[in-house]
Amino acid sequence: MTGRVLAVDPGEKRIGIALSDPTATLAAPLAIIQHVQMMEDCRKIIQMATEHDVVLIIVGQALGAEGEETRQARHAKRIAETLAAMSSISVELWDESGSTRDARQVRIEMGVNRKERSGHMDDRAAAMFLQSYLDRNSRQERS
Repeated sequence: MTGRVLAVDPGEKRIGIALSDPTATLAAPLAIIQHVQMMEDCRKIIQMATEHDVVLIIVGQALGAEGEETRQARHAKRIAETLAAMSSISVELWDESGSTRDARQVRIEMGVNRKERSGHMDDRAAAMFLQSYLDRNSRQERS
């Protein structure tokens, strides 16, 4: 895949956004959007995607322990459907289960102190699951 990918980590209060580099190799946190209303949130996401010449939007979907759809997973699905309806940019769902926990753990391993670790991890969680998506895509392209 060539072109930037935008990841969306939908939460009840905040939405984490991450962006890949133009070669779709590396992911980095981009922004945190305060949740207002789904249509307005989606307009902001599409605006960001357009500004960064994004070719694909990945929406994180936290599935349950058995792979079942949770309330949050259904919410993510509705966001993905709304983004797809409002834009010509391709939209995919991606299992992001545990990405916030993983982002927090990486910061602990990096030696970031507790005070600096506090706060919102939404954009970093989006970057974590975007990187897993990019890595999987890269492996498939090499095979």
